[in-house]
Amino acid sequence: MLRDDQRINKSPNAVKEITADGSFNRQKNRFTTPFGQNDGELPVEAGRYRLLWSAVCPWAHRSVIVRSVLGLEEAISLGTASPMRPKLPHVDWEFSLDEDGIDPVLGIRYMSEIYLKTAADYTGRPTVPVIIDVKEQKVVNNDYFKLTNYLETVWAPFHKEQAPNLYPKHLRAEIDALNDIIFHEVNNGVYKCGFAQSQEAYEQAYDTLFARLDELEERLSKQRFLFGDFITDSDVRLYATLIRFDAAYYSAFKANRNRIVDFPNLWGYLRDLYQTPGFGDTTDFDAIKRHYHLSNHIASNDQKGYTILPKGPDLSGLTSEHHRQALSNNAEKFLIH
Repeated sequence: MLRDDQRINKSPNAVKEITADGSFNRQKNRFTTPFGQNDGELPVEAGRYRLLWSAVCPWAHRSVIVRSVLGLEEAISLGTASPMRPKLPHVDWEFSLDEDGIDPVLGIRYMSEIYLKTAADYTGRPTVPVIIDVKEQKVVNNDYFKLTNYLETVWAPFHKEQAPNLYPKHLRAEIDALNDIIFHEVNNGVYKCGFAQSQEAYEQAYDTLFARLDELEERLSKQRFLFGDFITDSDVRLYATLIRFDAAYYSAFKANRNRIVDFPNLWGYLRDLYQTPGFGDTTDFDAIKRHYHLSNHIASNDQKGYTILPKGPDLSGLTSEHHRQALSNNAEKFLIH
């Protein structure tokens, strides 16, 4: 196990990648080798890999949703880090939820340990989701933008029977284009609001975010999901932000023009997805609220040195009837291969 002084150490501004104009610029992923059958690609083998995540992270959550929906739980094991970052002078993920505070498969206490074991010169944040090759004991992929697409395509030999098609070939170009917009303006858009360090950068991110939510509200007034009758990869990506919005981003990130509950169509759409196996049952609101409101690298302590966990919002409405099926020509939510 690495000593604290051997692990990745970054100042708060370096961790949040703030540019000269006060804007938030997310770090690039280093481990991006794709999964596949070609030379140089990661072999697709059941039992070889472990997916590390924290329930607070939207990027990680969407990979866990897809893993669940496609039935890949037996093929790829799951390690869960605590929602609370350790109170140390660096940003890390800790396996304090496990017995003795150690991941039972990898034998590590902190996420940075496996990153530094893989590359001793690694200086970025140890991010989730990350795929670990258990056989080689090293990081092989932390490309959160493409990870779900690999699970949906080249991992097909290990999908459950009658697994849904979240990334149909005839829609891939359109899905990719929308995913890019959702990432920059919504998924990362809330972080651009929350981590901005100038009024101009904050307001630009705020206006872009809500302009896109307004457009998505209109789009979903005419169809059940983003591409019509069936859930796709784009819906998974949008869900991961929407489900955290009212509980975290609205207040903690000052994304406070509207709550999602104030958008009739987005709110109905979110309830529809939440009530779908793989979505709501992988959503941990306690972890989400604790991370965004109590973590020392996000939450703002008052002058007395303590933080308050908000009691609200009331999330019971997520299980209420949504009536979204009226917009669909099909009773099922998934397109089957």
